Amino acid sequence: ERPFFSLQPNKDTVFFRDGVRRIDFVLSYVDDKDGEKKQERRREFEANLEKVGLELETEDKSDSKDQKTYFLKIHAPWDVLATYADVLKIKVPFKESDIPHSHDVPLEWLSQPFRLPEHIMRPQSDYFTYHFDKTKTDFFLINDKDTFFPPSTRNRIVFYILARCPYYKEGRRDKDKTGIKRLLSNGTYTAAFPVHDCRYWKRARDAECESERYNLYKHWAKFLCFYKEQPLNLIRKYYGEKIGIYFAWLGFYTEMLFFAAVMGLICFTYGVLSYDDNISSKEICDANIGGNIVMCPLCDEKCPFWRLNTTCLSSWQSHLFDNEGTVFFAIFMGIWVTLFLEFWKRRQARLEYEWDLVDFEEEQQQLQIRPEFEIRCTNRRLNKITQVDIIPGQQLCMCVCSPQISLIVACIIGVIAYRLAVYAAFASIIKDPMRKIQLVGRFITPQLATSVTASCINFVIIMILNFFYERVAIWITDLEIPKTHLEYENRLTMKMFLFQFVNYYSSCFYVAFFKGKFVGYPGNYSYMFGSSTRLRNEECDPGGCLIELTTQLVIVMAGKQLWGNIQEALLPLMRNWWSSRKGRHHPENHYSRWEQDHVLQNFSQLGLFYEYLEMVIQFGFITLFVASFPLAPLLALFNNILEIRVDAWKFTTQFRRPVASKARNIGAWQEILNAVAILSVVTNAFIMAFTSDMIPRMVYLYAYSEKASMKDYVNNSLSIYTISHITSHNMLNLTTDNWLDNSTTTCRYRDYRYPSGHQNAYARTMQFWHILAAKMAFIIIMEHVVFVVKFFVAWMIPDIPSDVKARIKRERYLIQEYLHNYEVERLKLQLSASFITEPQSEMSLTSDKHEVLSECL
Repeated sequence: ERPFFSLQPNKDTVFFRDGVRRIDFVLSYVDDKDGEKKQERRREFEANLEKVGLELETEDKSDSKDQKTYFLKIHAPWDVLATYADVLKIKVPFKESDIPHSHDVPLEWLSQPFRLPEHIMRPQSDYFTYHFDKTKTDFFLINDKDTFFPPSTRNRIVFYILARCPYYKEGRRDKDKTGIKRLLSNGTYTAAFPVHDCRYWKRARDAECESERYNLYKHWAKFLCFYKEQPLNLIRKYYGEKIGIYFAWLGFYTEMLFFAAVMGLICFTYGVLSYDDNISSKEICDANIGGNIVMCPLCDEKCPFWRLNTTCLSSWQSHLFDNEGTVFFAIFMGIWVTLFLEFWKRRQARLEYEWDLVDFEEEQQQLQIRPEFEIRCTNRRLNKITQVDIIPGQQLCMCVCSPQISLIVACIIGVIAYRLAVYAAFASIIKDPMRKIQLVGRFITPQLATSVTASCINFVIIMILNFFYERVAIWITDLEIPKTHLEYENRLTMKMFLFQFVNYYSSCFYVAFFKGKFVGYPGNYSYMFGSSTRLRNEECDPGGCLIELTTQLVIVMAGKQLWGNIQEALLPLMRNWWSSRKGRHHPENHYSRWEQDHVLQNFSQLGLFYEYLEMVIQFGFITLFVASFPLAPLLALFNNILEIRVDAWKFTTQFRRPVASKARNIGAWQEILNAVAILSVVTNAFIMAFTSDMIPRMVYLYAYSEKASMKDYVNNSLSIYTISHITSHNMLNLTTDNWLDNSTTTCRYRDYRYPSGHQNAYARTMQFWHILAAKMAFIIIMEHVVFVVKFFVAWMIPDIPSDVKARIKRERYLIQEYLHNYEVERLKLQLSASFITEPQSEMSLTSDKHEVLSECL
C-alpha cells in the first residue's frame, strides 16, 4: 500500500479509494484485550452485510492518526438501494411539478435583506413523488443511478440494514445477536455514523460532492446570520425531516415571540410613563403619611416596629408591573398562545405537503422492537382481561416515581423554611433604625432581600435536581422496557416534563398562590410546622406580592437560559477548540473525512428531546406567569435568536452527521404545549386576582373612595391593632425602638379587619368579602372571555390552509392519472411484444417475481 503521506491529499473525500463508490456509512473499532470474541462478531457481521449486497472497504489502523483505530467504510450499490427503497416505501420523483408556487410577498423589497439566495432556500426542484417500486424503474426520473438517491436517503437505508443485520453464526438463530446497536453497546464497534460531505469552513475538493455542510455553515450557522431566514429545505435535505421540523418549529416560535415581546414592552412602557400618577406610592413615600404609619413587627421576638415609608422604593417597583396594562397583557397572552398553536398547525401542514409527509406513517425504523425489550422481557405474564403482556418493570414504575416526587416536595418545603427563617433575620436587621446598614434598608425590603437570596438558592437546587431527575427519568423508563423507540421517547417525554415542571415552576407557584395568603393577624399568626417553631408565614409587601413573583421569575428564567447557553456553546467550543484550530489553521495536518467526523460528538437518539424540553420549559415561563413580568417574552426572544444559531453551529460543526429520519410533526410536545396553554389562562387569571393588588384598588376606587380617587387607599388597606395586645415576648421591642413615640398605641398590618373595641374585633370587614367576590368574578369573567376567544380563533383558523388542501388533491389526481397512463402504455408494449415474439413462459415470469421477493426479504 502507499504510505500515509501520499494518500493524505486525497483523503478528505466521501468516496472509496476508487473515487467512484460513495461512502454511505462508517464503522470504527479498535483491538483490545477481548479481541478474539469481538473479531468473531465483526467477521460474522461483515460477512452478513456483504451477503445483503453492501460493499465494504477497510482502512488499516496504520493509516489513522492515532495508529489504533480501524475504519470500515460501507457503500450501498444501486441494487440494494432500490430493494430497500421499495421495502421502506420511500418517495422519489417521477415528474417535475407543474403546480405553480405562489411566493409573492407584499412589499417584497422590505424583506430582501432577510432573504437567502434561491439555490440555498430551494436546493432542489419540485417534483411529483411516489413510493418507489423496483419493478417500475422506468416510471421514475432516474437520470443517474449514483445520484438518484440523495446521501440522507442512502444513509437511512444503510442504517436500516445495519440495525437488522445479525452477527450469529450460520445455522443459529439468536435473536439478541442482531443489529449495530448491540455491537456498539458491547464494544465490538466504537462508533457508527454517516460522513459529512466536506469541511464546514471550506468547500469540498471533489466537484461531485455537494458541499451542503459548507452552505449550511455559511448561510445558517454563523451568528451574523441571526436576522436571516432559515434554509429549512436545505436542512431537511441534509439532516432529514425530523431535524428540519424542529428548526421550523423553533424559528416559527421565535417569530411569534416578536409580537408578544413588542406588546410586553408597550405594557412595561405604560407602567414607566404612568409612574408619576401612582397615588398609592406617593402616599407610602410621603413622610407625613407613610412616615407616620407604624407597622406591626414582621416576625416574633427579634423584629421591631417599622414605618411604612421604608417600602417606598418597593412600591414604585411594583407599579412598573402591577398596573392596568398588566390585565390587558394577560388577556393578550391568552389569545397569543392560541394564535401561536393554530398558526403552527397551518405551518406544519404546509411543511408536510412540501416535504412529502402527507401520507407518511411512522417508519418501521421507529416502530421496530427495541433490542432491550427482546433481551430483558423474558419474564412476562398475560393480562386475562386485556390479553396484553404485562412487563414487571411497568408495575414498579409508580413505586419508583413516588420517592422522586417526595424528594421534590421536600426540597420545596426546605426552600420555604429557608425563606421564613431568613425573612425574620432580614426583617430584624433591615428594619432596625439603629443598625449601620440603614442606608441599604431604605432600598431593600425584607421581602425583596428574602426573595432574591431564596431565588438564587432555589436556582442552584433546580440545577442540581435537574441533573438528578434526568437520570432518574431515563432509569424509570428503562425499567418499564417500552417495546418501540417511539413509545420509549413518548414515555420519557412525559416523565421528564413532569419532573421539570415541578422543579422549575414550584417556587413560582408558591410565591404566586400561597405566599401572604395564610398569614393571620397580630396575636393570632399562622406558623409553619406549628407555633413552637416560631417560623411565621411570610407576609407580602404593602404593595403586593407581584414584585416578588417578578424577582423569582427573572432569576430562575434568566439563570436557566444563561446556563443553557454556556452548556451548549462555550463548553463544546472549549472542548473542541484545540482540534478545530489544528485542523483549520494547519491544512497539511488534515486527516481523512471519516477521521475528522470520528472525533466529533455523537448525536444521540434523544438529542432533539433535550432541545425541545428546553424550549417547552421556556414556553411555560412566558405563558404561566407572564402577568407578573411583561418583559419575559422579550428575554425569550433574545435567547431564541441566539439559540437557533447555537443549535445550528452545534449540528454543523460539533456533531457527527446524524442518520436522517422522518417525522411529520413535533410529536408528544404538541399535546404538552396545548396543556400549558390552557393552564396559562387559569394561572394568569389567579395571579391578577390574588397576587396582584389590582382588584383591591379597583374595589376601593369604585365602591369606597370619595370622588372616585385613589387618595387614602393605603390607609384604607391597612388594619389597626392595639400594641398592648401584643404577646409578652414581643413587648421587648418597645424598649429598643427609641424612635417610637410613647403616644403611639396602635400599629398597622395588611388586611381588612375590624379594630379592637369593635363588636366584631379583628373579624373580617365587609370590604374584604366585597374584594373576594370581585376577585372570583374577575377570574370567571377573564377565563370565560379568553377561552371563548381562544375557541373562536381556533374555529376560525383551519388547521390545513385551503391552498394546501387544493394542492394535495390536485397532486393526488395527477399522480393517479400519470400512473394510469404509465400502466396503459406498459400493457400496450407487452401486448405488442407478445405478437412479435414467443410469449414468455409462465415459469420464467414467476421465477423473476420470486427472485425480486427473495431479494427484498
